[in-house]
Amino acid sequence: MFTLGFGTTFSWNNNIIAGLTAINGIELKVDTIDVTTHQSANFYKEVLPSLIDAGEVSLEGNFDYTDANGQVAMLTDLNARVSRSAIITFPASTGSTWTFIGYITALKIGDAPIDDKIPFSATIKPTGKPVFATSASAGMSAVELSNSAVLAPTFNINTFDYVATVLTGISSITITPTASAGIITVNGNVVVSGQASSAIALGSAGSVTIIAVVVAETNKAPKTYTFRIVRT
Repeated sequence: MFTLGFGTTFSWNNNIIAGLTAINGIELKVDTIDVTTHQSANFYKEVLPSLIDAGEVSLEGNFDYTDANGQVAMLTDLNARVSRSAIITFPASTGSTWTFIGYITALKIGDAPIDDKIPFSATIKPTGKPVFATSASAGMSAVELSNSAVLAPTFNINTFDYVATVLTGISSITITPTASAGIITVNGNVVVSGQASSAIALGSAGSVTIIAVVVAETNKAPKTYTFRIVRT
C-alpha cells in the first residue's frame, strides 16, 4: 500500500525538529572490492562485497529560532562534535521508522531573502548500522492535562495531533500519559506511565506551545502525539 509522506518527523536526541519541509532518508550502499584476475571469465570484472555505508541524512526546512531543543540544540551538538540518537518516523499508518546514531556534519541557518522565509538545513552522518522497524509501538491508552485544559479532538490512541486551550492566567501545564508498554517521553524527558510530567512552561497570552509525547517499544516504531497548547 502506498502512503503519502506528509507527517513524517525527524527527532534528534528524542526531540522532534520543528519546521521541516523535507527529510531525505537513509540510503544504504555496499562497497565492493575488485578481485578480477587474468583468469576472470568472459572479460567481466569480479567483485566481493565489502563494508556497508549508510550515506547521509539531509534535512530542509524553515528556521525556527524558538526551537531550543531542536534546531538550536543541533547547532550546539555540531560545535561539541557529539553523537546523538536520531529517528525518522514515517506516518503512523505505516508503523515504520529508521533509528540510528549520528553526527551532524553540516548545518546552515540562512540565507535571508527580502521577500521570503529564512531557511534551515542540516546533514547528519550515521555511524554504525541504522535499524529499520516496521512494527508500531502500541501507543498511549489515555492522557490527562492539568489546569482544566480543554482537549480537541477527544483523545484516541490512533489520533496523533491535538489542540488544547487554557486560560490566560495559566503559565504552565503538566501532562499525564498512560501506556501499557514502552518508554514514554514528554518533550524528551522520560515520564512513568500514569504519572504527571514536570511542569511545562507556556508562552505568553495568545501563543502556542508544542508538547511532543513519544511512546517507544524496543525494536518497534515509536508513536508520537503532538499537543498544541493555546493560551487564550
